[in-house]
Amino acid sequence: MSDTVKIFFIADIVGEPGLTLLETIFPAIKEKYKPDFIIANAENSHEGRGLNRHIVKRLYDIDVDVITGGNHSFDKWKIFSYMKTDNHLLRPLNYPKGNSGYGFGVYKVKNSDQKIGVLNLQGRTFMPQIDDPFSTSDWALSKIKEETNLIIVDFHAEATAEKLAYAWHVDGTVSAIVGTHTHIPTNDARIFPKGTGYITDAGMTGPFDSVIGMDKNTSIRRFTLGTPQKYKIADKDNRLCGVFVEINSETAKCSSIESVIYPEFVNKTD
Repeated sequence: MSDTVKIFFIADIVGEPGLTLLETIFPAIKEKYKPDFIIANAENSHEGRGLNRHIVKRLYDIDVDVITGGNHSFDKWKIFSYMKTDNHLLRPLNYPKGNSGYGFGVYKVKNSDQKIGVLNLQGRTFMPQIDDPFSTSDWALSKIKEETNLIIVDFHAEATAEKLAYAWHVDGTVSAIVGTHTHIPTNDARIFPKGTGYITDAGMTGPFDSVIGMDKNTSIRRFTLGTPQKYKIADKDNRLCGVFVEINSETAKCSSIESVIYPEFVNKTD
């Protein structure tokens, strides 16, 4: 048995541009990183808001093991009945009871006797006032730890402070925390003192000639006019963002965490 479990987290997939790019280049990414387990956030995969069963199948077809979500997980009502049947499709656990879907699960790592827990949470700062993610996490982690200590958390939140507070709250009790929602990849991948890997935001997989995936001219009108504009996804400068995490299989501590952006951004000119 390998002493390391390798996990690749695919950042928020935005619409058809993100899906098409992922299907095109992810085989090469897999070959490079050779992940044992793949997680993808897909709450923006259908027309920029929500997802559907066809997209779920497309992600499973490229070997995604677990799909996570966020505040747009419930935007397309036709997925609700399916969410009740597929425990590999997650949405934030701290939505009130009665909503469709699963908020966490424990899964077998392929070609291994290891199990991995995945927990999906949503913050409340500048977000809908749903249930407390901290106490919800405490309860969920107690259940997951009955089967495994190797745990990855998708913390879907707007405020960096809330994500950092959560990381300190659970440092040493989960293997890694990947922040999602803002679509802006952050440069703060690190390992906390008690062994939890952390990054504030994984970014997005989709069009960067945009404002967080949205047509930039439409977005500018929203801000300059102060009125709603028809949501329109951009379609140029597609990039894959993700996070690659290595976990010690004996201790369940993070041994390395890195941000992945492909193609990389140009940050200087000749």
